Amino acid sequence: MYKYIINRILLMIPTLLGAAVLVFFVLRLAPGDVCEMRMAGTGLFADPEAIAICQENLGLNDSKIVQFGRFIGGYFTFDLGISMWTSRPITEEIGLRFKLSMQLALMATILSIIIAIPLGTISAVKQNTWIDYVVRSFSIAGIAMPSFWLGILIILGLLIYTQAWFGTPWMPPITYVSPFEDPLGNLAQLIWPALATGYRYAAVSVRMTRSALLEVLREDYVRTARAKGLLEKVIINRHALKNALLPVVTVIGMEFAFLMGGLVVTEQVFNLNGLGKLFVEAVLNHDYNMTQQLVMLVALIFILTNFFVDLLYAWLDPRIRYA
Repeated sequence: MYKYIINRILLMIPTLLGAAVLVFFVLRLAPGDVCEMRMAGTGLFADPEAIAICQENLGLNDSKIVQFGRFIGGYFTFDLGISMWTSRPITEEIGLRFKLSMQLALMATILSIIIAIPLGTISAVKQNTWIDYVVRSFSIAGIAMPSFWLGILIILGLLIYTQAWFGTPWMPPITYVSPFEDPLGNLAQLIWPALATGYRYAAVSVRMTRSALLEVLREDYVRTARAKGLLEKVIINRHALKNALLPVVTVIGMEFAFLMGGLVVTEQVFNLNGLGKLFVEAVLNHDYNMTQQLVMLVALIFILTNFFVDLLYAWLDPRIRYA
């Protein structure tokens, strides 16, 4: 087990290095650069001298190898550099938004698990009954409904119903507050985007749980357990559900990793200043430094999520052994 963990950690290095090479050179294939974007708002867009000075200050005139070496070397000195657009440290820019995105991803994932696993289990146990049809309709609606559109409906509903009941329309707070400083204010802001996003991913996990559990319930060891007279509740909880959760855990893990940087539209709907919004701004502004670090952060999150999901497999299914 320990040998497997060490090997997986070592394999992260070439994976991250490959991601670094790819993002660095692909970014520079795009036309234009950050200096042209910065000069566009100053009236100096057509001034080659001003653009050249800007490029010199940002190190864009150096060779690609030198720039790449500076990019990789920053990890050894724990210096991610500065944003080419705001001239602020990248760690500071990302840190302001990472807490919000992390909390939103965790809340949405927890809501997804709370909704998906019980409903998927009930749907499989009550196959082809009215309960199964209701759960399947619920999941199909969630898959067909984009989370940002559900978010718009939630905001409109809050405005309409609070206006009707209290005479004053209510909107979620705009400014992010830490849950340690103001738990209620934090919950009032993030519960609605978490619900809109969590429902979308819960719908996918419901169908996955149902399909996986139906397959496991047809296995010989389940029929043997029933023949021994075990209660159906014991069979489901102790024998079938753990094995059925293996593909579900994979889906939930990938959903969590995606939520850390992929909620661009949902963040716009709820006016959240998270990593997804920062990602789009960095790409639009040709901010190479910021885009590179965000891509590497998301890549690291995906790699670590896959790693922990693999370790969770061994706990869910004791038959799995890592050499």
